[in-house]
Amino acid sequence: MMRRAAIAATVGFAALAVFQAALAAGAPLGRAAWGGSAADLTTGQRVASAVTAAFWLAAISILRGRAAGRSERRYRWGTWGLVALLGASALANVASRSAWETYLLAPAALVLAALCGVVACGARARGEAIPRRRGPHAAATRW
Repeated sequence: MMRRAAIAATVGFAALAVFQAALAAGAPLGRAAWGGSAADLTTGQRVASAVTAAFWLAAISILRGRAAGRSERRYRWGTWGLVALLGASALANVASRSAWETYLLAPAALVLAALCGVVACGARARGEAIPRRRGPHAAATRW
């Protein structure tokens, strides 16, 4: 189940990255993003779309690493961070005046949040050990 969730989330993140890259390149898809106020984005919005596209590619790396069993902090916390971020994104998209954001991107964000949650919980359910800190207080503290 976790493997399928990771694959589905990877496809979703890749689609979001392509969409944001198209916006950054000047595609007139602004009605489906950034509040839907205009088809053509401002220069600032295009730069933000480019940064967002890079973020979704980084999200793929984090999620795939966690699904592969990586237990370093950046993968553990990063996956849960994606769950929280996507949940907040769904709320923001529901509040948008853009029908595209409300009826397409909000549900997509909820589905992606759930898929990230499955990966985060699935990796934990496999019984991996929680790494302990090293040092004089190692017995009393955990990450």
